[in-house]
Amino acid sequence: MQVRSIATSDLDALYRLLVANGWAHRVGEVKDLKRVISGSQRAVVAVADDEIVGFARAITDGISNGYVSMVVVAEQYRRRGIGQALVERLLGSEPSITWVLRAGREGAAEFFGKLGFTISTTATERLRR
Repeated sequence: MQVRSIATSDLDALYRLLVANGWAHRVGEVKDLKRVISGSQRAVVAVADDEIVGFARAITDGISNGYVSMVVVAEQYRRRGIGQALVERLLGSEPSITWVLRAGREGAAEFFGKLGFTISTTATERLRR
C-alpha cells in the first residue's frame, strides 16, 4: 500500500470510492469534488492493488491550526492501518499545529483517539443548512 498526494488523474476513481462509502452527499458530482480538492491544502490517497482504496484531506495554515475534513477507506480495506497512514501523512510532523475534526461517524472517536485526538469541550460549530 502506498500513500501519496492526490493527482488530477485520480478524481474519477476517488469519486467512485467516496460514493460507494457513504460520502455522495458531500461531493455532489466529479466537478464538485475537484473544487473540494483544490480548496484543501492537503489531500492524499492510499493505493493498494492498483486502485484507490483510501482518501483523506485537510485544511491548514501550516503553522497553528488545521482541520481534518475527510478520512475514507474502502470497507474491504479497513482495519489494515490505511486510515492511520492517511491521517499521519496529513498531519505531518509539525507539533505546533492544533488539529480538529468532526468525528460523527460510528467508530470515529475511537479511531481518532488512537491517533492522539481527544474530545474537546471548547469547540463551537455552525452546522450547514
